[in-house]
Amino acid sequence: MFDLVPFGKRREEAFGQLAKSFGDLFGDDFFAPLKSSTLSIRTDIREAEDRYLIEAELPGFTKDDIVIDYAAPYLTIKAVRKEENTEENSDRQIVRKERRYGEYVRRFYVQDIKEEGIRASLKNGVLSLEVPKRQKPEGTRIEIRDDEQ
Repeated sequence: MFDLVPFGKRREEAFGQLAKSFGDLFGDDFFAPLKSSTLSIRTDIREAEDRYLIEAELPGFTKDDIVIDYAAPYLTIKAVRKEENTEENSDRQIVRKERRYGEYVRRFYVQDIKEEGIRASLKNGVLSLEVPKRQKPEGTRIEIRDDEQ
């Protein structure tokens, strides 16, 4: 008997299956380096009365890999990874060579901070920043005089 599916529909389904199989074989992780060379950093930000506390996840980075910069009004955290793994056999021929490069960047818009008081520490893959706030000057109350002269 005849199929109830139109002829064109069969081709679309076959193409869809092929595309899905291709997608499963080459998942998003495979194409990730082609999409963007800049990766983001996961952060937690807390605000206290006198400062901001920022914790950024940077596992596997050393303090030499990380640059923290403040150019008003942006605070930027940048971490660069350059890693190569090489295995050679006894004839000094490369059997396997893997490279991993990446630049992680996170930028925050902050105003009214004391840039000279920013402190940073790195422990167990977590970068902690303490960013003190600049105290806003309190206004001065102006007395109204009587116009009696």
